[in-house]
Amino acid sequence: MSSPSTATAPTGASTRTGRRLRVLLAVVVVLHLAALYWPQVTVEGPVTWSDKVVHVLLFGVPTALALLARARPRLVVALLALHAPVSELLQHYVLPHRSGDVWDAVADLSGVVLGVTVVVVGRRLRHW
Repeated sequence: MSSPSTATAPTGASTRTGRRLRVLLAVVVVLHLAALYWPQVTVEGPVTWSDKVVHVLLFGVPTALALLARARPRLVVALLALHAPVSELLQHYVLPHRSGDVWDAVADLSGVVLGVTVVVVGRRLRHW
């Protein structure tokens, strides 16, 4: 019979998966910050709804990866939900070649909600 401490200890595979998720999360966060704070973004042609899809993904993917990497859910959601409007304000007031957009912030917050939803529903389906 195994002791309680070894019965709940992570396996080698889950430890490796956790490390990979954290590395992937770090890469995604760097890309997230680069996309939001790059000094100048040149868009060819008219900006369409695809811009909002990019914003949803910029916040949805890091949210989902952070939750899958077992970060504290309340902290993840709070930080990214706060970062959404702050990033738009910084783009508007600090970056001279960028402009903030309230609808981008709405898309960012939608991405946070989508990221949480995907992880929660995925975990429930997995245990179903």
